[in-house]
Amino acid sequence: MKKYAFNEITFMQFIFIIHGTQVGTGIFSLPKDLAIKAGTDGWISLIIGWCCTMIASILIVQIMKKYPNDTLSDLMIRLFGKVVGKIFIIPVIFYFAFFAWIILLITVLFVKHWFLPLTPDFILMILLIVPGYFVAKNGLRVLGRYCELVFYMMMWMPFVLLIPLKDSHWINLLPLIKEGWTPIFNGLEGTILSFLGFEIVFIIYPFLQKKQLAIRGLVIANTLTLFVYLGITLICFAYFSPDDITNYNEPLLSLLKVIQFRFLERFDMIFLVLYLFIISTAWLPCMFVAIFCTGQLSGKKDPAPHAVVFFLLFITSVIVLHPSWNQALKWQQFISEFGIWFAYVFPFLLYLYILVYNRFRRRLS
Repeated sequence: MKKYAFNEITFMQFIFIIHGTQVGTGIFSLPKDLAIKAGTDGWISLIIGWCCTMIASILIVQIMKKYPNDTLSDLMIRLFGKVVGKIFIIPVIFYFAFFAWIILLITVLFVKHWFLPLTPDFILMILLIVPGYFVAKNGLRVLGRYCELVFYMMMWMPFVLLIPLKDSHWINLLPLIKEGWTPIFNGLEGTILSFLGFEIVFIIYPFLQKKQLAIRGLVIANTLTLFVYLGITLICFAYFSPDDITNYNEPLLSLLKVIQFRFLERFDMIFLVLYLFIISTAWLPCMFVAIFCTGQLSGKKDPAPHAVVFFLLFITSVIVLHPSWNQALKWQQFISEFGIWFAYVFPFLLYLYILVYNRFRRRLS
């Protein structure tokens, strides 16, 4: 019997939840970050980062295949007992809740800088949270439908970015591997951080209707993310000179400013407003996981009270801390480094533990 049959998601929803969680606010500064570390060979770092992500993703699916009806919370309790298992879940809740908060915080700072400079931070946080609350509290199936809808609605966005190519110079990308492989591997950390989000499979795998397609779904989701990152990075590298691109904090935003239509002014502002929907598909799945795991930890299945508590904490933290850009980026770096351990190192250690655990049980039986 399926434990989570009431909230099952389709194969396509599975793909778009993972892809949506990966693509957030970091895309604006990604070309600059890669250019600083790896120069115009940064796009090669992206491909290597995708390969590392695929290995970690497949490892997570192999773990979940052994216990197809368990989320990570259930699995921890099964492997380590009720008390120790629940202790292990607390950092997971913290990770996803903090990740959602950081994405929301950076979004608030973006909106404040570009659109509403005189509006208090907490008001902007409330405006973002209220519609998100109704999606997050209604379960994974509704969230999956929302992520799928947003993807289809925003499919035109990458094609608009092709417009500046007429003024681009592809010679900026040459010669390839100009400074050797060392800078490329130095840029690998930034690319791995950009792919964070696939670890949500630890929680959503039991909800997938056709679990035999999980690896295929992860390959598609990660490859979609790679195409988005690779396209934007190559366009920015071709449009800006190698020395010039590092002078822009968000090269993608600077690129949007050159896109003009006779019938439309400030297209970049319209693009940014619509991009808020894409950002919502990054923080809402993280928020769902935090709410869901908290419910499993407390034994209360109704997600609404937990959602209210988390969102009130988010709003209160903005009022008390009143964070700046530098603080937000510092916190983002902190949670991203934690994410590397959780998404890339933890699956490997857990897989080894399960192998030893199962072998030990067989010997006892």
